[in-house]
Amino acid sequence: MKSATLELAEGCELVMNGESWQVERLEPYWGKVTLRAVGRSDGRTRQTTIAALMHHRDCRVSTRSLPRLPAAARGRQPATWKDLTKQQQRLLELRLAHLLEVETGFRSGDPFRHGPDEPRPQYDPGLVPLVTDRRRAKVAELAQLREREPEHARMLGLGRVSLRTLERWASRYYRWGVMGCADDRWLRECTGHRISEPVREAIYAVRAVCLHGSRISMASREKKIHQYVREKYGEQVAIPSSETLRLVWREWFGPGGSRQRYARSAAEAEANATGEHVVIHRPGQAVALDTTPLPVLVRENVFSEPVEAHLSLALDCYTHSLIAFRITLVSEKSVDVAMLLRDVMTPLPMRDGWGPEMAWPYPGIPKSLVTELAGYEVAGLPFFPVETVTTDHGSVYKNHHLVEVQRVIGANILPSRVMRPTDKQACERAFGAIQSLLFEQLPGFRGVDVADRGADPQGDAVLTLAEIEHLVATWIVQVWQNRKFGEYGPSWDPGGDHSPNTLFAASMAQGGFSLEIPRPELYYELLPAHHVKIHNKRGVKIRGLWYDGPALDDLRGMVSTRGGEHKRSWVIRSDRRDARTVFFQDTEHQWHELRWTGLPEEGKVPSFNDARVTELLREAKAQGLKPKSDAELLPLLLRLLGAHVPVDRWPAQLTKQQKKDQAREVAQSDAAAADRPSATAEESDLGSVVPLRWPDRARQAQTALDDERRHRREQAVPRRPAAPAALGDRIRRTSLLLIPDEDDQVEDRDTSAGEAGR
Repeated sequence: MKSATLELAEGCELVMNGESWQVERLEPYWGKVTLRAVGRSDGRTRQTTIAALMHHRDCRVSTRSLPRLPAAARGRQPATWKDLTKQQQRLLELRLAHLLEVETGFRSGDPFRHGPDEPRPQYDPGLVPLVTDRRRAKVAELAQLREREPEHARMLGLGRVSLRTLERWASRYYRWGVMGCADDRWLRECTGHRISEPVREAIYAVRAVCLHGSRISMASREKKIHQYVREKYGEQVAIPSSETLRLVWREWFGPGGSRQRYARSAAEAEANATGEHVVIHRPGQAVALDTTPLPVLVRENVFSEPVEAHLSLALDCYTHSLIAFRITLVSEKSVDVAMLLRDVMTPLPMRDGWGPEMAWPYPGIPKSLVTELAGYEVAGLPFFPVETVTTDHGSVYKNHHLVEVQRVIGANILPSRVMRPTDKQACERAFGAIQSLLFEQLPGFRGVDVADRGADPQGDAVLTLAEIEHLVATWIVQVWQNRKFGEYGPSWDPGGDHSPNTLFAASMAQGGFSLEIPRPELYYELLPAHHVKIHNKRGVKIRGLWYDGPALDDLRGMVSTRGGEHKRSWVIRSDRRDARTVFFQDTEHQWHELRWTGLPEEGKVPSFNDARVTELLREAKAQGLKPKSDAELLPLLLRLLGAHVPVDRWPAQLTKQQKKDQAREVAQSDAAAADRPSATAEESDLGSVVPLRWPDRARQAQTALDDERRHRREQAVPRRPAAPAALGDRIRRTSLLLIPDEDDQVEDRDTSAGEAGR
């Protein structure tokens, strides 16, 4: 329609809804057009406007009015030499040879490459100067060929060549080259299979039924199509063959090799698609999150046993920077994802062993300024606010806690489609790149499959959890961020040399940089919230356990003045990775730690998570234990933790799974302590709780076992018994070979004399 608008003039021919109309009168100053029907005897006219013609759905300029537009190229890309078959290419070369002989006198078109007897007298430009005369001679020559050998002339496509045909070939040859001599019928529009409206309706109806039900074969779909057409339109409607239906189904809906549940999700996404593509043009616009099992076995920090860990990555889709990562011994929780998003917005601090080459390198913002705002020396890794987070369909990304985290940080969490790795393919590629570039070089690598695994990957594992975490952080800052891009170059410079660091620096120069560092209190705001009442004596109850502290002294028995859905309730934040403490924000907006009331003095109980709390309460309920205070649950908790156990549960006798559970609890408490804002003893109400380590756990288990045995002896014998006689006393009294002492001999003589006197 754009070309028709440009060429609109009096006398040009338009085609609207398949009918030809000629512009009889054009009044551009009024915007009016008068059209007259072409090829009709009544000479019907039509009044319209230029705007109506511009917005008409089926209006175009006729090829007779626009000779520079071939009919075969209308609405399509221009045809090329390779679109023709071998036979058509040979016919086109023969046509071009006849045309060049008429125009130049030589079949090759070049006098320096003339053939025998060229130029012939009737086509020699020196003898026949007018082109029209040479064209008439060529028409007569081809007419004689048609009379002598009509079948050859028809097969060569030269059976109906007229003077107008040669003129058209010449004009089109000078415009489009050799393709100007091609027959438009050779390059007809590919319309596909012609399906009637009833059959089309039946195909889409069967498609909807097949998406709703289980997967069936194409033969069954064909029967359903026949049933739909027969019952709704009768037997007079012709239905294509089974092969045609199969090709049409494949052309319209694809090969259909996917699973049924994924086909339904793809069809729903296609129905709701807007057709618009999002172009990522700044850092933080889209961040991809994903978690995968770590392909390297590591040794946990408690029993030094080889265990499997999980690696969580946050990748910026614009700069392809690995802006944050987490390594956990258990699958990630919602708290881990929340802290991972906080790490994206927080500058990475420098670590032990890192040199000045790994410090903040980006121009535009001085390193001293970032260090002053962060409070520590910052490493060379981007940080920025998050706008959109792309995740998979894991349960950790579908809970209410993460929705609240999304509101707090101001980001939008957008789940990808099911079984569509292309929605976050950059993150999937990053996992593969890290494995080939780093993990495959480390001892303890497990491979991608059990069949590809080494003889003893557990024995090969030598790196601890802390060491692998430090190694990955160093590799990301030093290697990944400086690695040259391959096919991930920016759209404004796809052929240039770029890395994640240089691309981030370029984005800072193009669009600026928002130097926003999260507050330390963001840690508490990202924790799950519990709305509870404050008990007068016991404090607050969170997940079945009671917590208390000095911060609740002035609020006991009082209700909160908060309104809304949870009115008159106090908000308590808890970290599922460490259930020993919860956090409370008072009316002055100060945060306080509330300890579990069953905890003894500092450092006397190992760390435990919410899973251990659930096991504790289940065991207490099974034993019928109903304590009035949580202090009575401490012996049971110690037994469950492995600190107060019988002989078969000693640390040396613990199973591998029990050791892993205890190591995971310690690792989770370490992660919670690292995420928690640092505070001095004066700022914290109760200080920090120090988790017990190995060999502290083993020493505590032996001490608890000795104390238990001593306690049982004291209950059995209230008073301390007298010491038994030595074993040598009885032998000395009864032995006949023993020489008596002198005192014993004098005493024996006196006794014998007394007996004799009597």
